[in-house]
Amino acid sequence: MSLNTSIRHIVLSISALTTVLGTAPAIAQGDLLVAPTRVIINGGGNAEIVLSNIGSQAATYRIGAELRRMEPDGDFADVTEAEANTTEKAALEMLRYAPKRITLLPGQPQAIRLSARPTPELPDGEYRVHMSFRAVPPALSPEAAQEQVAAGQLAIRLTPVYGITIPVFIRKGRLEAGATIANPRLGGNAAAKWLELDMRRTGQRSVYGEILGKRGGEQVFQIKGIAIYPELQSRTVKVPLTAEQIGKLSGPIRIEYRELPENGGQLIAEITSTVR
Repeated sequence: MSLNTSIRHIVLSISALTTVLGTAPAIAQGDLLVAPTRVIINGGGNAEIVLSNIGSQAATYRIGAELRRMEPDGDFADVTEAEANTTEKAALEMLRYAPKRITLLPGQPQAIRLSARPTPELPDGEYRVHMSFRAVPPALSPEAAQEQVAAGQLAIRLTPVYGITIPVFIRKGRLEAGATIANPRLGGNAAAKWLELDMRRTGQRSVYGEILGKRGGEQVFQIKGIAIYPELQSRTVKVPLTAEQIGKLSGPIRIEYRELPENGGQLIAEITSTVR
């Protein structure tokens, strides 16, 4: 297949997915495109996640649900079912999804169906699982295997396995959330510089949005996808900065934490401070 044909397959695939999802954010890795990047089910309800193969060959993907906990630096730690707490176990038990394995032709999208049915006795709150979508390496063809046996070869294939993980939130009851920003300061090392912020969450659910830095009418920096999940009350956020951006931080700067524009852009927290 020529390069132009491969590019055409990718463009057609993305176009098809855009038709299905409108402006829903998407994430891609390898030949897999997934949208949306976050799913929220309020009460008992249904949702869909669309997978699309943007590669030039058929591919198989395994779909699963797993538990992960956010750490104070924003990274995630995997949680086994044996380590899960009551809230995490309830999240796994109430979520249903299908199919659990799919094979997609090039340019083909397919929806994964989700449903959640919280029981009446389940306490109000936010419950979360992480859906994983991982490529299944293609098996060695019978012909190739026979050739290796005939040649007396012992072959070891190193096949990269890529995947994408997105959070699914199940919310029960009327849940409130807020956040504060404190102690903006410069940090870094010889390789990189950043702005550090201490963020604190309040309420019964997670907060999620973008951080904006403004001086006068100019936007100095922006970073999206900043979340604080219910297992944390506070976390440290690092905003990467260029030398030019650092040069614009002299004097008071307004730092805002807002919902993403596609979610309404509502102001969650703000602080005006001199960064040192």
